Amino acid sequence: MSDQNYDAIVVGSGISGGWAAKELTEKGLKVLMLERGRNIEHIKDYVNANKEAWDYPHRGRRTQQMEKDYPVLKRDYPLNETNLDYWVNDKESPYTEIKRFDWFRGYHVGGRSLMWGRQSYRWSDFDFEANAKDGIAVDWPVRYKEIAPWYDYAEKFAGISGSRDGLAQLPDGQFMPAMEMNCVEKDVSARMKDYYKGQRAMIIGRTANITVPHEGRTNCQFRNKCWLGCPFGGYFSTQSATLPAAMKTGRLTLRPWSIVTKILYDKDKKRATGVEVLDAETNKTYVFNSKIVFLNASTLNSAWVLMNSATDVWPDGLGSSSGELGHNLMDHHLGVGAGGHVDGYEDKYYFGRRANGIYIPRYRNLFGDKRDYLRGFGYQGGASRQGYGREIAELSIGGAYKDALTEPGPWSMGIGGFGEILPYHENKVTLDKTKKDKWGLNVLAIDCELKENELKMRKDMLQDAIEMLEAAGVKDVKGRDGDGTPGRGIHEMGTARMGADPKTSVLNKYNQVWDAPNVYVTDGSFMVSAACVNPSLTYMAFTARAVDHAVSELKKQNL
Repeated sequence: MSDQNYDAIVVGSGISGGWAAKELTEKGLKVLMLERGRNIEHIKDYVNANKEAWDYPHRGRRTQQMEKDYPVLKRDYPLNETNLDYWVNDKESPYTEIKRFDWFRGYHVGGRSLMWGRQSYRWSDFDFEANAKDGIAVDWPVRYKEIAPWYDYAEKFAGISGSRDGLAQLPDGQFMPAMEMNCVEKDVSARMKDYYKGQRAMIIGRTANITVPHEGRTNCQFRNKCWLGCPFGGYFSTQSATLPAAMKTGRLTLRPWSIVTKILYDKDKKRATGVEVLDAETNKTYVFNSKIVFLNASTLNSAWVLMNSATDVWPDGLGSSSGELGHNLMDHHLGVGAGGHVDGYEDKYYFGRRANGIYIPRYRNLFGDKRDYLRGFGYQGGASRQGYGREIAELSIGGAYKDALTEPGPWSMGIGGFGEILPYHENKVTLDKTKKDKWGLNVLAIDCELKENELKMRKDMLQDAIEMLEAAGVKDVKGRDGDGTPGRGIHEMGTARMGADPKTSVLNKYNQVWDAPNVYVTDGSFMVSAACVNPSLTYMAFTARAVDHAVSELKKQNL
């Protein structure tokens, strides 16, 4: 290796890792970004971005062989023919489920920033103050006022489209023009507002799809093929936004196929000195040195790296002195909602496929509402017309069948809940030293479950969904309640929480590992609670803030 010394090393290239690389290089540091999987180049490697269903051998769906090869991925929607190579091979990278946890991963440059749902919401002080108010876990060491400027900063660069709604529980941001709700959504929203006297709102989703050209990216083309990679750069990803910005500085080195196995620690200086890397193609081991390390491998993998970085000083891993490393694992529980059909809009047509839906912000346990559980939930969903592939029960052949398919089908409306999971100490990950992956590395064991608080919440999530749709005039409303398996939300959080006390947290308020202050962890593992909104925008804001702090401390020679 020609160069093994850097100012900063970033472990992982997903949403937070991309932000760390951008911010560090733009502040003048020489940076190495390590990704355990393959490279995916913007535009060139989006090989399915312009395909339609008929371009795939199995019309984009899953096969029996795929289900056999991907025993975890088959549990939900990610298993399909259109972007199968974006998802981790379950057999090469297994994990142990002490309790069922659906872990859907992306090991490649860009990580899940290529496949994410793009919903982007700020937290409010209802969220930052919740643990202290409820006496749960530990208090967040920050409040909304401190993070608000960093939300501004992240939104302006990433490009978030949305409406300004003046909701205390969902602060407005620096938005691009919002996408438009369709006619059914507008009417349902108006009826809901009237029925609930303004106490509940249905708004257009706030999404990281740009609606005007931005930073060299072309605005969303309403193709709704985001998770195939967008050749236009219409949504925020590492490839479309942060990686080009970092590369533009000339100070970034990107190294794919690099599995970071441990952070190296100097117990005399009480600082990290760099990382050890296993080359995923050659199985050779390398050491890279740096002044600071940003760990952004994703919540569970960052916990794995820290636990695998055990020394005689910290036998349970770097950052384990508090006993909280690996604990307090959270996600959002979902699979609960309702849907029905909407009459009277058969003459309404829309062209294009809006890559966004509606959002119903949290209203439970707020503004005087008091339930028999803590926290709350929001809903995502939308209204649409059935497509041309629908089955018409009365017709199966002949001219009348063909005539019926020349018109779109009836309108329907559906919503699905996203509920908060509390940070339970016993929901955790550990190293399973009896099982190894393809590279001979110990795998994670996951022990996580929903508890009474979430199960009580799910009853409201179901009943409220049915009630709201019926109140808004939706017909034949039917509820659905899935199993709510943790992991299904693909919003893993916790495992290395921040806090004000090194005895009860892994990180301080600036995302520094208490035990090694030149190591910053800014992916979902730092989260102290989960709120009920999608978390990625919060990772972006905290990452930018942490880099600002790190570079300042570096200049002061404190690191």
